[in-house]
Amino acid sequence: MADKRYDVVIIGGGPAGLTAGLYASRARLSSLLIEKMAAGGWVVNAGLVENYPGFPQGIGGLELADLMSEQAKKYGLEVLLAEVTGLELEEGQKIVKTSEGDFAAKAVIITAGSDRVKLNVPGEEEFTGRGVAYCAICDAALFRDKPVAVAGGGNAAISEALELAKFASKVVVIHRRQQLRAARILQERAFAEPKIEFLWDTVVEEIEGDNVVKSLRLRNVVSGEKSVLDISGIFVALGFIPNTAYLKGVLPLDEAGAIITNEKMETGVPGIFAAGDIRSSSIRQVVAAAGDGAVAAIYAEKFIVGQH
Repeated sequence: MADKRYDVVIIGGGPAGLTAGLYASRARLSSLLIEKMAAGGWVVNAGLVENYPGFPQGIGGLELADLMSEQAKKYGLEVLLAEVTGLELEEGQKIVKTSEGDFAAKAVIITAGSDRVKLNVPGEEEFTGRGVAYCAICDAALFRDKPVAVAGGGNAAISEALELAKFASKVVVIHRRQQLRAARILQERAFAEPKIEFLWDTVVEEIEGDNVVKSLRLRNVVSGEKSVLDISGIFVALGFIPNTAYLKGVLPLDEAGAIITNEKMETGVPGIFAAGDIRSSSIRQVVAAAGDGAVAAIYAEKFIVGQH
């Protein structure tokens, strides 16, 4: 038996979840948003969000998240801090299992996002937002005319490097192998860009600085030789892991573990929707996540009305 019943339960409190909560609660649906940490998702780590419409001077990520949360709660959205451990289907109801009990819903919107694969080296956490970054489209302009590094060798890393080259004085791609894994067209563009340099067979062992990043301690994985690279920032682009471990066998997932949806944010299970970064083919932008959340909530309401 579920501890409480709602029209809509939203899993995840980033921009997609908060927007879904705003739309669902404004539609007078009883709505619960479950978030394991603070509301806002990855956007809270952004020092300045310059590409969200309506803020021509930019807005701090934490402030934007707080405003979104305040707006959604204004219309009656309930927020619970808990970890979701499972999702079960039971006689037309969806049962969301959490560390704080079980909750039944007529519709579920999953917006739990993805976790970035991290370097897991000393200094990474300490300097996040102060030279350690994870999104060039979000933060490249902060490094105008400064030297930066990119860790990784796949599509994400080379796309980041190309974006950074528009602003930075120099971009050093640090890759643990001798060749890139990125698509050929991206490789061709990167090799043709005079601002981009490559350090092959190399890994980052430590990120150093005072108030901001100043240098990287590196190691060549073939020779074992160690070196120091003076740099103003490092963009970690090792990929993403969608937060869908508990959904395997419940919903159709793509090969990366992201949830497959249609343009209505519907998954393969009626009444379960997904929005934002957790969705397959997401562009991982705040404005797109918010749009996804609105779409999911609108079609969740249509689903619920259609059940009566």
